Amino acid sequence: MVSQKSILPVLLIALVMGSCVTGKKYNSLSDKSNMLLIERDSLKAENLWLSMSNRELTTKSKQLTEDTDKLTADISKAKTELTQSKDELERLTTRYADLQRAQEELVSGKAQETQRLLAELRTAQSDLQKKEELMRDLEMNLDTKKASLEELTYELERRNARLTELEKMLDAQQKAVRELKAKVSEALYGFEDNGLSVTMKNGQVYVSMDEKLLFKTGSYEIDANGRAALRKLGALLEKNPDISINIEGHTDDVPYRAASGQQLVDNWDLSVKRATTVVRVLTQDTNINPKRLVASGRSEYMPVDARKTVDARQKNRRTEIILTPDLTALYSILESYK
Repeated sequence: MVSQKSILPVLLIALVMGSCVTGKKYNSLSDKSNMLLIERDSLKAENLWLSMSNRELTTKSKQLTEDTDKLTADISKAKTELTQSKDELERLTTRYADLQRAQEELVSGKAQETQRLLAELRTAQSDLQKKEELMRDLEMNLDTKKASLEELTYELERRNARLTELEKMLDAQQKAVRELKAKVSEALYGFEDNGLSVTMKNGQVYVSMDEKLLFKTGSYEIDANGRAALRKLGALLEKNPDISINIEGHTDDVPYRAASGQQLVDNWDLSVKRATTVVRVLTQDTNINPKRLVASGRSEYMPVDARKTVDARQKNRRTEIILTPDLTALYSILESYK
């Protein structure tokens, strides 16, 4: 079983329906399936990227908060120094006024002191002007930092919301597949471990039936036990019209030998015939819409065990019924984010 975080490459199943596909049409379906796999991987990558961006924005937000606090402290310090400078300027101005009044009476001996006080006054005025300019720069820098912090906070919240939405979509996808698997396992209780298995893979439910459960070697006629299993599955699928159904026939790598009364060419022909036979049984006594079904043959080219042994070849001779819940709503949400 694969990770439950996989995204369903299922749109192939919903788009192409029919009772049998040609080689050219099947290649088209395979291309679309690959595109959905790429889209699934893209979603995973986007999910990872959003998580990393989330951590990066959180770090930047923290740094901006620290910078803002530092700038606030610097402004407070600058204001204190400005007040002190103003007080000093006032004191010097008072002293200068006193000296001006006394200058007429104390011309001799006081000129040097007067010049010193004038120099102090000019220096104090220059320092005051510089500190006022510094305070204005600090206030402008603080406003810029606050605006940047608000912008980053908004972006962080927006990306967190998108990340949450993506996680909800993935959870909904996995839940739908788990529920479908549970229903199928319940319907086919008694057949599992007797040539039939129900598994989850790539966001789909796979009902795999060994050749011994359905067909005799080299034949595409279903025996009674296989028909019973398919009828139970058909009854379930009839009650769940939102599930797409893809039947795939598989053979081993031993060249096909025609049985008496059967005009088959090769393993390709045999695998397709078996798939279409399963379609007919599923729809024989049910009201399943034929548009929901796709029958295809894989011949020997998708083995579950590539070894050239008797056991491996027996595993490869199988029929797989691939069930996919309707995920149209999920894909619509995805499209809205593009």
